[in-house]
Amino acid sequence: MKNIIKKVLFMFIFMVFIIKPAFADEIKNNKFGIHLAQPHLEDLVKAKLLLNSTGGDWGYVTLVMQENDRNKDKWQEIFDKMREYHLIPLIRIATQPEGSLWRRPTKEDADSWVQFLDSLNWVVKNRYIILFNEPNHATEWGGSVDAKNYTDTTLIFAQKLKQKNSDFFVMLAGLDASAPQALPNYQDESSFLQQVFNDDTIQQWNTVLSGLASHSYPNPGFSGVPYGFGRGTVRTYQWELDLLKQLGVKDLPVFITETGWVRGDESVVADNYKIAYENVWLPDDRVVAVTPFVFDYQGDPFLSFSWKLPSIQASEKQEFFQQFYTVQGIEKEKGEPEQVEKGQIRLDLPNELVAHSNFHFSIKLKNSGQALWDKDFGYRLIVEDREGKPFEYFFSDLRKMQPAKEDEIDFFVKTNGTIGKRAAILELKKDDRTILSSRTWEFEIFPLPSLAFSVNLFPHLKSNGNDFEFQIFNSKEEVVFKKKGVRLKESKGTIEEIRNIALGKKYRIVLLKSGYLPRQTFATFAKGKNAIKFETMFPFDLNRDGTLNFSDLFFFLKK
Repeated sequence: MKNIIKKVLFMFIFMVFIIKPAFADEIKNNKFGIHLAQPHLEDLVKAKLLLNSTGGDWGYVTLVMQENDRNKDKWQEIFDKMREYHLIPLIRIATQPEGSLWRRPTKEDADSWVQFLDSLNWVVKNRYIILFNEPNHATEWGGSVDAKNYTDTTLIFAQKLKQKNSDFFVMLAGLDASAPQALPNYQDESSFLQQVFNDDTIQQWNTVLSGLASHSYPNPGFSGVPYGFGRGTVRTYQWELDLLKQLGVKDLPVFITETGWVRGDESVVADNYKIAYENVWLPDDRVVAVTPFVFDYQGDPFLSFSWKLPSIQASEKQEFFQQFYTVQGIEKEKGEPEQVEKGQIRLDLPNELVAHSNFHFSIKLKNSGQALWDKDFGYRLIVEDREGKPFEYFFSDLRKMQPAKEDEIDFFVKTNGTIGKRAAILELKKDDRTILSSRTWEFEIFPLPSLAFSVNLFPHLKSNGNDFEFQIFNSKEEVVFKKKGVRLKESKGTIEEIRNIALGKKYRIVLLKSGYLPRQTFATFAKGKNAIKFETMFPFDLNRDGTLNFSDLFFFLKK
């Protein structure tokens, strides 16, 4: 008997602590979300303040996408803003109203939906899709409930989505758990699900279904207590999971895409949310996201569910009902959703540098993934020196580099006195994780070269002086080397130890002397000794009075 008790106890501990739903393997997840219904960019800013507060990051937002609103520019802008604000979209697709009903979708609609959804650059790797809404209501399914038709249609949608891209995370519509069995207007949820998941479809569903979208409303009358258990409560999803298990459906992570209390006592509603989050949804590892209905709805029939105050009541000090501020103040997790990281680091760097020098290069960085590359989000460029001989360098900061963008990044290098061959790789990192690596940059550091030059000062055949200034400009027209007080003897001079130049690259060289027109030439430096010749320099403003006149001629003749 003792052995049996031990075995039962062991199995209980194993089930509680070892077996977890698949989504629980995520490193970190912020479960807080909100249902926006119709998306507005200004609402996303407020949603960010609600969901990514008190330590939180990457909250969830449920959005409704109608078939007559499939504008790629509009939705890509929404996704790009959500990327910037660290909000994860849950997209519930919908047809369009026909009178008081929603048009019933057909199997033939699937191709256009798949094509449009796949054309967008999604915010995170998982492309969350919810296939329509409460089809156990006749008004949501063309006028009459038809579980078989819903099954046949959505199975085609799910299969085509998965065939197009395995990152589509497919969920069936959330159902009304409190609907009666009154066909053709309503169908009991358990009866409806038994028709969806039958012997002919269960294997297909288990192949394409990724999660459970649940409408876990606190009934009756959307006014139930947050402590309730079972169907028709904030724990409706638990009842649904048990039913699905009996029907042979695999374990699914839960997305509560609708829940919430009808407006009553403001403080009571706010407290209900706090209790439900802290005692029901947050402790349950099966729950991934909770997006209460609805963020902003300024008229019937959902004004009593709106989190935002009616415009006539709102003020600068208070825009929302108390539940907004209560949920905003609950401690949250810093989510870390997986994003597709793709791109290139393109180098066109010189292979021969000189010692004791500073260089300003540019590298091209292309973002063709999903993430927004920004210093504030942990993105940075580094140099991995394969020779184990580090040198000083730094990059300009990455700032809001959007996907599908290419940018030039400043790369500054300082060489020390170490001579010889080197090899390095440039890497883009997010925190401590390597995102991209460049090809190997192989280069060699040489001793500083010298430069001999010659020039005549008109009208002298042999010129002398010690007040020449020497300037070298790179291809960016930056002065990389400057030396004053350069000496010229019999029209010849030498500059020792030319710094900050790459061998084999072309530079513009300017020679200056007070009272003379400057001269310039171009040179490509090689290691060791180099030589150039300037054209004759002509006098200009010899008396340094700021103008060219007869006084300059008198000064010249006198000299």
